[in-house]
Amino acid sequence: MDEIRFGFVGAGGNARGHMERLSAVEGAEIVAICDINEGAASAAASEYGADAYTDHREMIDGVEMDALYVSIPPFAHTDAEILAAEAGLHLFVEKPVVLDMDKGFEILEAIEEAGVLSSVGYQLRLLDTSKRLRNYLADRQVAMISSHRWGGLPGAPWWRRMEQSGGQLHEQTTHQLDLMRYCTGDEIVEVYARYDRLTMDDIEDITIPDSQGVLMTFASGTIATLTTSPMMTQGGGKSDINYLLRDQIIGWSPREITVQGVDAPQLAGEPEETPNIDETFVRAIREGDQSIIPCSYEDGLRTCDVTLAANRSAESGQPVTPEMVKA
Repeated sequence: MDEIRFGFVGAGGNARGHMERLSAVEGAEIVAICDINEGAASAAASEYGADAYTDHREMIDGVEMDALYVSIPPFAHTDAEILAAEAGLHLFVEKPVVLDMDKGFEILEAIEEAGVLSSVGYQLRLLDTSKRLRNYLADRQVAMISSHRWGGLPGAPWWRRMEQSGGQLHEQTTHQLDLMRYCTGDEIVEVYARYDRLTMDDIEDITIPDSQGVLMTFASGTIATLTTSPMMTQGGGKSDINYLLRDQIIGWSPREITVQGVDAPQLAGEPEETPNIDETFVRAIREGDQSIIPCSYEDGLRTCDVTLAANRSAESGQPVTPEMVKA
């Protein structure tokens, strides 16, 4: 396969980042861009020499493509992935992949039946620090994990609506939760969450909580806590993940791994540069190899399943088992 032709559903900031990186990959061509905002679709299409659409069904039906990026808000996932899979298009879906697990199962079934490649945008899995930590933890028991993501409030109106974004844990802090799953190679089997909105009722149209705390249990017995908040509207914040082992605390960040207690030479040293997630997707398509992709749709749906389970737990006040664990 020489030229690989890509289409996009969504032309917002996240999609534009993928377009920029993809356009720099040799042999990748952006041929069509769709957005319900005609101006956004036209502007992006003009920049990359692509055709502009406002109806993804018309684009998928009418344009010769090899793969499709779906980069849209959680509530907007309807049939684009299903139609693309049925058309034989490889799929890159931005996280979180859905707002409703029934829709996620429907999309997953279409992908599996079509046999197309799938990728979800958990790019932190590609980092050398993530891979190094995953390898280190592979034969070690993690006792506890602690993570915080305290940041600001994105400007998109849909983001502050619980019924459209699913809240910060589901839409943004999904990255931290996904890394817990990836680095331990373990599955979360129970979730207990408490949410509240204590300081941000002055924000217009806000329905998401400003305080979210989650207690999770992994299949191995590992206990994890995660807190997240968008209260830092004036800037600043905090983001970390710490793993507690016997006589050892391991802190992860994109550029560094810190170790307190027993030394871990395997984790030391400057991290190596790694390909970005768009280069990786192109290579996987070219080689026809799903294993090159760091996160398949099925795996991304598992992370999504946990954050949706947390939302249900916060509503009910009871621990919840993720749907894919129950299955």
